[in-house]
Amino acid sequence: MKKVNVLILAGFLGSGKTTLLKQILQREKEMNHKTAVLMNELGEVSIDSDAVPSDVPLKELLNGCICCSLSDQLEKQLWGLCKENELDTLIIEATGAAHPIDVLDACLSPYLLDELHVAGIISVMDAPRWLNRDTMSVQSKMLMIEQIKHADYLIWNKTGDLKKEEIQQLKDDAARLNEGTPSILTDLAKVDLDALMNLTRKERKKHQSIPAEKLKVKTWVYPFKGAVKKEAFENWLREMPSSIYRIKGYIKLEDEQIYLFQYSYGLPNYEKEFMKMPLRLVFIGENLDTAILKNGLEKLVI
Repeated sequence: MKKVNVLILAGFLGSGKTTLLKQILQREKEMNHKTAVLMNELGEVSIDSDAVPSDVPLKELLNGCICCSLSDQLEKQLWGLCKENELDTLIIEATGAAHPIDVLDACLSPYLLDELHVAGIISVMDAPRWLNRDTMSVQSKMLMIEQIKHADYLIWNKTGDLKKEEIQQLKDDAARLNEGTPSILTDLAKVDLDALMNLTRKERKKHQSIPAEKLKVKTWVYPFKGAVKKEAFENWLREMPSSIYRIKGYIKLEDEQIYLFQYSYGLPNYEKEFMKMPLRLVFIGENLDTAILKNGLEKLVI
């Protein structure tokens, strides 16, 4: 019986996993491969699932991490995707708080051995955030190290504006933490997709488990009651604490246009959205002071 080829997309919050996912899905469509996606979000609201075309089977695990609180559900969802669809490829996009080996272990469950061939773990790393990791909590730094150490393919993303010495630092860190593993420096998660789809999973050593609870990463959703001025909104963003790792959702600006908004490591991004989506932002980070966030956001509404 043909097994389903499984790719695990790992990497810290906002590193570019969903951008890579969209490229893989396009490639698999061109190859006439039947592909499904399992997506995990820490919070109760899913935003990134909009990146998955409607003709691609999708299952979501919300409000928890598939490496700990949702591990049992992961097995069931994987089983369901395989039984409900004749798949060639299955892509698992883990939450940025997940340890990749814990996700891998779930895929290697005895119940799934006859169904799945796990090609490997692709870690997408936010290069500027890695280089400035000393501003992050100890647990978050440890998780990023683990995501590098256990990758079968390492992608240093957002490298376009880095200096030569910073580029060299990334190469040195990759060699030190995960010697011999293919790695690439890129922007917008652009990679050789053929190489990516032909991974070889390496032998694993014991890993240091970092439960999501210890990370203290929380999510908070803010629903907007109207449009906001872009300039005022971005001025507010500049005051954001570094402990907020990711913001994503839908926002309406003064031009009355709805935008898919994404924010990671100080960089905002807007994409026009032509469907009438609910106006809300999901905040992901540590030590979220929701009272201060809510007060600031309420003042922005026109």
